[in-house]
Amino acid sequence: MRVTFMATKRMRALRAASALGALGAVSAISITACSSSDIETPQPQVANGTKATLALLETTDIHTNLLSYDYYKLAEDKSLGLERTATLIAAARKEFPNTVLLDDGDTIQGTALADYQAQVAPIDCKTTLGVYKVMNLLKYDAGTIGNHEFNYGLPFLAQVTGSAFDVPNMSPVASQPACAGPNFPLVLSNVLGAKSQQPIFKPYTILERTLTATTPDGKTVSAPVKIGVIGFTPPAIMAWDKRWLDGNVYTQGLVESASKYVPEMKAKGAQIIVAMSHGGLDNSAYSPSMENGSYYLSKVPGVDAMLIGHSHQVFPDKNSTVTQFNLPGVDKVKGTVNGVPTVMANFWGKHLGVIKLALNYTNGTWTVDRNSSTAEARSIQNADNSYVAVDPSISQAIAAEHSATINYVKTPIGTTDFRMTTYFADVGDVSAIEIVNQAQAAYVQDYISANLPQYAGIPVLSVSAPFKSGFGGGNDFTDVSQGNVAINNAADLYLYPNTIYAVKVTGADLKAWLETAAKRFNKIDPANTAAQALVSTYPGYNFDMITSKDFSYEIDVTQAVGSRIRNLKYQGAAISDTQAFIVATNNYRASGGGNFPGLDGSKTIYASPDASRDVLIAYIKKVQAIKVANNGSDRSWRFTKVATAGQVTFKAAPNLVALAQTNGITNVTQLQTDDGTGKGLAVYAVDLNQ
Repeated sequence: MRVTFMATKRMRALRAASALGALGAVSAISITACSSSDIETPQPQVANGTKATLALLETTDIHTNLLSYDYYKLAEDKSLGLERTATLIAAARKEFPNTVLLDDGDTIQGTALADYQAQVAPIDCKTTLGVYKVMNLLKYDAGTIGNHEFNYGLPFLAQVTGSAFDVPNMSPVASQPACAGPNFPLVLSNVLGAKSQQPIFKPYTILERTLTATTPDGKTVSAPVKIGVIGFTPPAIMAWDKRWLDGNVYTQGLVESASKYVPEMKAKGAQIIVAMSHGGLDNSAYSPSMENGSYYLSKVPGVDAMLIGHSHQVFPDKNSTVTQFNLPGVDKVKGTVNGVPTVMANFWGKHLGVIKLALNYTNGTWTVDRNSSTAEARSIQNADNSYVAVDPSISQAIAAEHSATINYVKTPIGTTDFRMTTYFADVGDVSAIEIVNQAQAAYVQDYISANLPQYAGIPVLSVSAPFKSGFGGGNDFTDVSQGNVAINNAADLYLYPNTIYAVKVTGADLKAWLETAAKRFNKIDPANTAAQALVSTYPGYNFDMITSKDFSYEIDVTQAVGSRIRNLKYQGAAISDTQAFIVATNNYRASGGGNFPGLDGSKTIYASPDASRDVLIAYIKKVQAIKVANNGSDRSWRFTKVATAGQVTFKAAPNLVALAQTNGITNVTQLQTDDGTGKGLAVYAVDLNQ
């Protein structure tokens, strides 16, 4: 039998009993409705020194990975899925008598199932979104809103969350329909309506629960507690989803919002304050617009615990080399940030975050004993590399949506005579990238020809990146087999629900763009006889590259960041700083995503309403037969040749040297079939002198 908090109504019934002796028999009280005329009796007395453990359970960055299934490969993937996290949730609820289950955002977007329900066959107002249907089943207590919640626009977000937004470009709140949403509160404090100047979601909620606690003399009692839960999202949403948000909402800094609402929650009786921040840690100078402000959020008086996300990392982790978890004041072993118990539960349901808050009751209120509190991230992967079992109720609940998504993504759109992958994109393979660049460039060129004659004659280029480049392990690469190409393959080639944007830049801008993308690589010392890792922690989705017969450049990884791009040429001639180019990219990049110099929205000449993936699908349908000679071998960049005393290494899925050679990457060898991380990655060497 699962022991959890009793509902608020049950607590009211407890108060109505007005007898301390009733505490021991609270489990026998039935849940009954209370009328507005009910008379509240005084709170039951709780002895000073009474202790309890409150377990905060966190999921974050689920991205609608409900099942252990990869819609792009149409195959099971046991390494992810909320159906496995659900098993960890059930185990934690058995382990701890007092639990609260919270979600830290980036929930409704990220898989083909999400796109299907939002864009292909949009659900109606009375239908609960698939991910919320599952979360209702798991009885979440509250959640917050991540940056990707805004990807489908404000009307869709309002609909699926059962909300009404008082913003300029939506109908008046009174005329917005009451739609099906989650059965738990969603809170967000730092995104405000431009018209109302109030948060578009409730900024916080106060959960009234009953704790199972232990008195100083060892007796088990039940005692009420009020838990304030507040949410935050990255202010950078204003750039990333400018097309939806500009003029409708604005953001406040995390510290500013917390400083306003934490005292307000306290004044309303909240004894424990939990901050759900969809952001990581950054100790650079504080700014209200900073993307990862959780470090400073931890310093706001009154914050007792933090659930963080967005970075797709694990915290605490004593072995972590991630910069944000090795900052002053961050304890990556115990799981604290400036003394505040903190957890980040990875992404895609791979982990469950667990903060065990040690509570003491003194002078009429509960307080957190930070020294006795602990945090951990529990993996769905066991020590022997097997995975925990799935909760079968999840697949049953989502069966219809899952089946419809599979039928959709199997729709054929063309053929390919070569295998398109990103396994070796970090060392020059463009087999899965050039077709994306071609689709984007053709789309922008056609639009300019028809609608923007003032830009006629300016060369049109395109940039794209290896969106799947092994971050999540050996299965986290784009891999489209030779043969038929279907919609799921297009979704594999272009992972995100971005839209096409075109920017006008100079040669100097373009060089700075490529210099920033080259942060993907570590600085290599040619004289070092030890093995050196080629690839840094800089995300693969920011490794923008050009693939064109007309364009060429080198990346010199022996140089410092900012001084790596050499021999930048267009049609064989050196590019001048003032030379003009139009570059096809996406809304995220053009509007400032990734912090590329000069890309802040001011250079945009066309903000298309069309999704990048739809543009790619239309292009493949037009081409029909994708051929390696035309669509998969125009590599514009090379490493500057250099002889190294030691090996330069990188990681990819194992036993793929032959594939690399087929795709023109002849300077790699496999060193180890298993890198020892348990993620299905092999270690390769690349000869930079070839």
